Amino acid sequence: MPTDNNRKSFTDEEALAFHQLPTPGKIAVVATKPMATARDLSLAYSPGVAVPVLAIAKDADLAYEYTSKGNMVAVISNGTAILGLGDLGALASKPVMEGKAVLFKRFADVDAIDIEVLTKDPDEFITVVKNIGLTFGGINLEDVRSPDCFTIEPALQDLLDIPVFHDDQHGTAIIVAAGLINACEITGRRIEDVKVVLNGPGAAGIATLELIKTMGVDPRNCIAVDQQGVLYRGRSDMSQLKTAHAVDTSLRTLAEAVNGADVFIGTSVKGALTQDLVKTMAPKPIIFAMANPDPEITPEEVHASRDDAIVATGRSDYPNQVNNVLGFPYIFRGALDVRARRVNQEMKVACANALAQLAREDVPDEVAAAYHGREVQFGRDYIIPAPFDPRLIWYVPPFVAQAAMDTGVARKPIEDMAAYRDRLAQRLDPSAAFLQTITSAVQHGPRKCVVFAEGEETSVIRAAHAFQLQGLGKAILCGREDTVRANAKAVGVDPDLIGLEIVNARVSQKNAEYVDFLYSRLQRHGYLKRDVQRLINQDRNSFAASMVALGHADGMVTGVTRTFNVALRQVQRVIDPIPGGRVVGLTALLARGRTIFVADTSVTELPTSEEMVEIAVEAAGAVKGMGFTPRVAFTSYSTFGNPAGERGEKVSRAVAMMDARDDLDFEYEGEMPPELALDAEKRANYPFVRLTDNANVLVMPGIHAASISTKLVHLLGGATVQGPILLGMSKPVQICPLSASVSQILTMATFAACDVRTLAPAE
Repeated sequence: MPTDNNRKSFTDEEALAFHQLPTPGKIAVVATKPMATARDLSLAYSPGVAVPVLAIAKDADLAYEYTSKGNMVAVISNGTAILGLGDLGALASKPVMEGKAVLFKRFADVDAIDIEVLTKDPDEFITVVKNIGLTFGGINLEDVRSPDCFTIEPALQDLLDIPVFHDDQHGTAIIVAAGLINACEITGRRIEDVKVVLNGPGAAGIATLELIKTMGVDPRNCIAVDQQGVLYRGRSDMSQLKTAHAVDTSLRTLAEAVNGADVFIGTSVKGALTQDLVKTMAPKPIIFAMANPDPEITPEEVHASRDDAIVATGRSDYPNQVNNVLGFPYIFRGALDVRARRVNQEMKVACANALAQLAREDVPDEVAAAYHGREVQFGRDYIIPAPFDPRLIWYVPPFVAQAAMDTGVARKPIEDMAAYRDRLAQRLDPSAAFLQTITSAVQHGPRKCVVFAEGEETSVIRAAHAFQLQGLGKAILCGREDTVRANAKAVGVDPDLIGLEIVNARVSQKNAEYVDFLYSRLQRHGYLKRDVQRLINQDRNSFAASMVALGHADGMVTGVTRTFNVALRQVQRVIDPIPGGRVVGLTALLARGRTIFVADTSVTELPTSEEMVEIAVEAAGAVKGMGFTPRVAFTSYSTFGNPAGERGEKVSRAVAMMDARDDLDFEYEGEMPPELALDAEKRANYPFVRLTDNANVLVMPGIHAASISTKLVHLLGGATVQGPILLGMSKPVQICPLSASVSQILTMATFAACDVRTLAPAE
């Protein structure tokens, strides 16, 4: 695959490393039962396993009760149509199929496993899948070429008694249908009256036509156009599939078809729809330009032609993204939960209607925050829900499940739909959306400038490159220009392609201004002016921090080549804490559906009771700003004074100081060990505890406890660790771990561009 570093925010080497390290691939098997004792093994395998075996032999439906079948989907491909890359073979499709399995888990808590089938023969493919199908609760076909997919999917659906769903066809169709419903509402049209032109009648295009016709679009008003022109009755070179969508018309070209059309749906190629053609469409045209990676026409081009159009694309950097992740996870979630025998057309319509309705609801704060700077409410630029809307998991599947029940394909009807929605909401993984929320807030806000102090390091160069390409802001690299360029070239990055700025402290035109500024701060602390000149010339943290302090950059990131404490001391010579605030290191632990914040993990070694209170207030404010309801636990080795000890008494005094304040708007409790803070059953023994739910902010009695615990959880518990996020500075500064990876540097740079207290781009 050709490399386009002007588009991608990563190099080919980084993509390979991501898939290779620390463990090859993106999925693994995790046991759901304990396997610690001989008794566990006896129950899990021989002889205990014989009991469910005999039960299932008598009643096959019991497989849903005693095995993972009911929440297991197979993602199956033969690699004949991989993404936009074509027929590269079954094994080459495995990274994509693993990725699809990850999306199932991330968005709908559906367990999925990838299967690659080594055949291009449709009949042989059907035979293979038929013979393994009973293992799963559903089958997601992926990247199977057209027209084979039109044969394979219906054949398997007839042969198997579980849902079979080809996402390349129906996923796109469902999202387009949802967007069309809302676009018609906004433009005052009835869906029965719209005139539709579809360009590119392949797998997705034909499925889209079939679905919108089911939903009420008049087939006589649907014109399909392929490379040879309009599909009209009497044309001799059409396949049977295309013939089914041919109409009686004198139109022969795309230009003729588009003239006066209400809707254009593109599943074709870049540039297929021109500005001149857009001008010929009906008033308030509706345009779905979904060619990948570049749309048939960009929204900018459309809006330059006319100001009354609604435009959707497949890209995340434009409003109204047609993203299949809005569909397939929730289709399968609903289908699995009623043990559906198939995904029928009514269930697809239900999913489309659910998505359309959700887009009309008030947008929750976490979605609005993620799109800071863009109006996020039902209208021309919001006809489709955002992919990271946390309501999708509990809003959409009930529609699908109800349709399955209404059409008689559900084996296990849901009796209490309200309780079902509650159960779905509990499946939501709050940690999965944590970084996405922060990233989206920065991407959709005013463009900020972040200076990367250690700009000669290859990892920093890559991170800055990714930061700018992902639309997170402008990146400035501090370093000697020749060295930066040489190191950039070595890792396949061309700074000039995207305008990466390089600043050499020694020759900067701002050098004298920074020296004067820093000398005014340090002259009464034993520094001569020549000492300050040396700092500005040679210490990139002093130079970068001066840039931020004087408003020549909005934030900075450092720490790759120096320990946290050293970097912080260097920055604090230049930038002060927030008046009345406290500098705190806040680490986020993302694991098993939980997001837990630990403070202080990097600044105050042994905090006093007063300092613990300040740490708690600072951390709670940041956590609230990131969209969480803070519940603070002051942790200790002791439980409410037992056993007694000096450190426990300090924690207890901190809680008492909190009690004496009347300006706190969050829950807190302590002193208590982590297991009490994080386990409701254990807290039941202490009815006086004020936490209404598990704590999500742990204030530690010292850096030693905070650092050791977070590192242990990361190494042994498999948690994702982000941070420490530096709070309390008057200007946005983030310090990476020593020798941080590109991803870690990028994450910290993103935090440097965002005020986590308000989830808004840093001022």
